[in-house]
Amino acid sequence: MSAGRAAAAALGAAAAAGLGAAVWGIGVERHLYTLRRHTLAILPHGTTALRVLHISDAHLAPWQHGRQAWIASLAELAPDLVVNTGDNLGHPDALDAVRRSLSPFAGIPGLFVHGSNDVFGPTPRNPLLYFAGPSTRRPMPTRLDTALLDRFLVDDLGWHDLDNAVATVDAGGLRIDALGTGDAHMGWDELNALPSLRAAQRAAGEADLVLGVTHAPYVRVLDELTDLGADALLAGHTHGGQVRVPFARRALVANCDLPLDQARGLSTWEHDGRRVPLNVSAGIGHSIYAPVRFGCRPEASLLTLVPRR
Repeated sequence: MSAGRAAAAALGAAAAAGLGAAVWGIGVERHLYTLRRHTLAILPHGTTALRVLHISDAHLAPWQHGRQAWIASLAELAPDLVVNTGDNLGHPDALDAVRRSLSPFAGIPGLFVHGSNDVFGPTPRNPLLYFAGPSTRRPMPTRLDTALLDRFLVDDLGWHDLDNAVATVDAGGLRIDALGTGDAHMGWDELNALPSLRAAQRAAGEADLVLGVTHAPYVRVLDELTDLGADALLAGHTHGGQVRVPFARRALVANCDLPLDQARGLSTWEHDGRRVPLNVSAGIGHSIYAPVRFGCRPEASLLTLVPRR
């Protein structure tokens, strides 16, 4: 075979592979919803296991009925606690989709923080720009009805808002102290407010478990939550990289300063001598302007917490 024909054949094979990957990522994988299961030995001795459902980044739009049904079906797991790390809305008219997805969890204790897409609607963006570093803030023309979303989450579901706040909940027979931040990617994290809030929470009594919750897992936030005594950290935002090299340990991008090998799944966060579990959800959805997942299935996590060994 001549060099020209060989080059043409190689180019054709590469084009076919690229087309196949696009068809898979757009038409198939983004609908392959997956439940990740992890067991964490972080509870006090003598306590019973606690099942925590971690959901994130649904980015719901009205027409995504399959995604809504899958999220609703997770209530059949009968979790003791639900932690939602934000970006529920993916369209200005998505509130009914959120209601259909989350209403089955009414009565189950829950915690939530906001992502930027709970406040502003999505905008088109060149995905290649993420390789230049975390996306920058810019004017977002569509303001979403965050207040109406919060009324549903708080009044209808009974969940607690952890945006730069703390909360104490009883779940599975345990007292759980939780502390959280606003979306650090937007600069909405108010870390200076947390120490006094946490001190008052500690003064009210000893908890069996302390959870740190945030949307975007920036290093400064994870360090502060660890310093304030979190036994485990839960976050979203990264989409796990959304498009990954199959079977590779590191994501290509994280859209924050988190190490790329921690952009998805369960890992350990270490700061100032403390080591705590960190679960970064790859999320359930994606922007309506980037409807693709490759090497990174949409997911939720079921964390079974058991007593320390």
